[in-house]
Amino acid sequence: MIGIIKKRAVLLACAAAMTISAFGCGAGQSSSRRNRRNNTTEATTEEITSRSESKSRPMIAANQIYSNSPYYDRLKWVYYGEGEGQVKKRDVDLFLIAPTIDYKGEVFVDSDDDAAREKFHAVINERMGIFAENTRVFAPYYDQVSKKGYEASDRDKEIYLQFAYADISEAFRYYLQFENKGRPIIIAGFSQGADMCLRLLKDYFSDEKLQSQFVAAYAIGGCIPENTAEEFPYLHFAQKADDTGVIVSFDCEAPEVSESIFCPEGSKIISINPLNWTTDSTIAKKELNKGACFMKKGTGEIESEVPGLCGCYIDPERGTLKVTNINKKDYPPVYDIFTDGSYRLYDYEFFYKNLQENVGVRIEAYKAARSNPDTPAESSTAQTETTQPAAAQKANTVKR
Repeated sequence: MIGIIKKRAVLLACAAAMTISAFGCGAGQSSSRRNRRNNTTEATTEEITSRSESKSRPMIAANQIYSNSPYYDRLKWVYYGEGEGQVKKRDVDLFLIAPTIDYKGEVFVDSDDDAAREKFHAVINERMGIFAENTRVFAPYYDQVSKKGYEASDRDKEIYLQFAYADISEAFRYYLQFENKGRPIIIAGFSQGADMCLRLLKDYFSDEKLQSQFVAAYAIGGCIPENTAEEFPYLHFAQKADDTGVIVSFDCEAPEVSESIFCPEGSKIISINPLNWTTDSTIAKKELNKGACFMKKGTGEIESEVPGLCGCYIDPERGTLKVTNINKKDYPPVYDIFTDGSYRLYDYEFFYKNLQENVGVRIEAYKAARSNPDTPAESSTAQTETTQPAAAQKANTVKR
């Protein structure tokens, strides 16, 4: 069984915290409404825990090193060290997190399901090409939230996302302990994967050792609130094409869109323009677009490449990336969860070649900044002993 106790603890703690918060609301909220919300949370928590306990995953040997992590099992990874041993040395690691794969089924996607695994492979392959030339790839399966889960109340949705994050955190911890060995790291994800990226960054990257290894995070389609940097001062957001230790983020939409499920009206997110690599509202003309790329479904092979497809600019009010020079009818939202004019599904595709180039630029900038041979390398042993999620560090402090 995978992480049953840990997941139950996370979910129950989350539910308890949210219940306390609910009872602390103003008197205008009726007790019957509070009870209904509490009952919903209890039901979803029981559903999640029961579902987790029904799983059984065999453990297989990994480098003859014992670990009680389920990610000890190579079958828990879409890719594990992909690209190692290639002619071109890939001395940077990519931890790549899949987006939402299910827009029809239950609240959760069971990552042990064969059909789900095929979808995981498909969505990872379609985005991996942006990074694969320069990196060794680690991409875990995880029990993720489906469309149905995203349509739940904010409180229940957060519980579901905590459940999904428990898998991602476990996979990342395993990767750090047994595979990283002080190598530079890029973290990338799209949509739900971007949400998981941000949770990892908040949880792990206050650690100075990891900060020194951090090239960049591509948390695209994550809709990161503008107050995030203030709330987490050790997180930094990209300001130009070649800064490092930063988060690259944006979410695409048509110029006339004023609200969406991920960026409601009145809210503002953090973005950088992937064509001119600025954070102001300067319009980047389509001539700067080095190639939008559209994939053969599930393969990662480029089916069509269109240089100069679109331009873009950052909305000064919403912070979203407004895409120009295209007809929105040609790029429908596909799923009814998305607003008409939402280009979320095309965030990577519209700017594929510019993003691919930028990964190389940031890697070279990272290496150049650390090219001084007198700078001692961080000890991978020390890292595995000290690096742990911020929540765990706080718990240890309390225990002392």
